[in-house]
Amino acid sequence: MKIKLIGIMMLVVLGLVLGGCGGGNSSSGNINGNWTATLTNTDNSPAFGFTTTLNQNSGTDVSVSNFNFTTSSPCFASGETETGSFTLSGNFNGNVTGGFGMTIQSENPSGNTLVLQGTVKNNAVTGTWTLTGTGAGCTGAGTFTMTHS
Repeated sequence: MKIKLIGIMMLVVLGLVLGGCGGGNSSSGNINGNWTATLTNTDNSPAFGFTTTLNQNSGTDVSVSNFNFTTSSPCFASGETETGSFTLSGNFNGNVTGGFGMTIQSENPSGNTLVLQGTVKNNAVTGTWTLTGTGAGCTGAGTFTMTHS
C-alpha cells in the first residue's frame, strides 16, 4: 500500500513539474520564423531593409531562406548568399537571449559583403552592420533592428 501511495505521489509531482515547463510564451523568444530588418546609417538615414525566414539548426548554425531586400541597391543587384549564426542563452519560458550574426554576400556584382552582429532579446535583434565592397556607395556602417513578424 505504501509503495502504491509513493508511486501516485511521484506521478503527481512529475505532472506538476512538467506542467510548469509549459508555462510562459515560448514563441516570444524563438529565433525561428519570419523577420523584418531595418538598417540605418551612422547619421540615422535609411540604408537597407529586408525580410527573411530564420531557422536555428543544430548548434549555432541558422539557416536563412526567403531573403528579399525591400530597398534597392546597386551593391546587391542580382542574387545573394546568406549565412547566419545564433548563440542561445536564457531559459525555456520564452526569455531567450543571445548573440546573432548574419552575412549577406553579393553574387553580382561580386565582392560586396554586408555583415550584421547583434543581440537577440525576445522578438527583436538589435546591433551594428558593416558593408564592405567594390563600387560607389558599397561601403558603410550603422545600426539595425530586426523584428519577428
